[in-house]
Amino acid sequence: MSQPDRIAADAVISHHEQLATTLTQLVDGLIEPADAGRLREAWQVHEKLVGWVHTELLPHAYAEEEALYAAAARLPEAKLLVQGMLAEHQAIAELATELETTGSPVAAAAAARALRALFEVHLAKENDLIVPLLVDAEDVDLAALLAGMHELLGEQPAAAGGGCGCGGCGCGDAAAESAAPVGALNIDARIDVRQLPHAQRHAQVLAALDAVPADGALVLIAPHAPLPLLSQIDQQYDGQFRIEWLQEGPEVWQIRLHRAADLSALSGAEVRG
Repeated sequence: MSQPDRIAADAVISHHEQLATTLTQLVDGLIEPADAGRLREAWQVHEKLVGWVHTELLPHAYAEEEALYAAAARLPEAKLLVQGMLAEHQAIAELATELETTGSPVAAAAAARALRALFEVHLAKENDLIVPLLVDAEDVDLAALLAGMHELLGEQPAAAGGGCGCGGCGCGDAAAESAAPVGALNIDARIDVRQLPHAQRHAQVLAALDAVPADGALVLIAPHAPLPLLSQIDQQYDGQFRIEWLQEGPEVWQIRLHRAADLSALSGAEVRG
């Protein structure tokens, strides 16, 4: 294991511990007032938990699919493991939806308990199976793979001599810091249609696209290449959206739909046939 790969692996595992600790604190903070019937307090903590799930936990899961899982899926010995991990991500997303939409604090506490239990088991598999597989793979440069991905590395303490200690993202370099681009996946809105009934997927995506401003983007996450939907988007929006394929299977497809900044100078969208 190279020194950069060791640092990156340690950063991922450390960030997992941070996520698990925060989730436990929020879940415990919801369960106690919910069980005691202190509804106002329970709903306040519920709001904090739902916000954290959407700003921290789910972006972390999406970043894993983009980086760690995509690399691991290319290893023959990890293919079935990745499929199982993706299924757990879908279950986590479904529990997040249940947590957000429930009208009862007791039901919210139950969903939170289930989410915490599943997430703890899931992180253990990543720490003990996924990360070691990638570290040992000869053709995987883990440090380069994770460079700058703070959804996976977290906010690490500054290392001696400069740098954020996040495993090689270059944050401590003055020139890199001033010019470091913010990855599109870190700021774009997302819609994951894997959780939606088939009959609702097109309508939900089109509604989300209506809200995308000029020069904005939406990342579509799907269980297959959504070619009919992309054709419909191209026709309905008259080429306003440029299509960028971020991940193409084998289990997850991610497509970035970027709306033109100047809608009067469109050159047409790219659609794969």
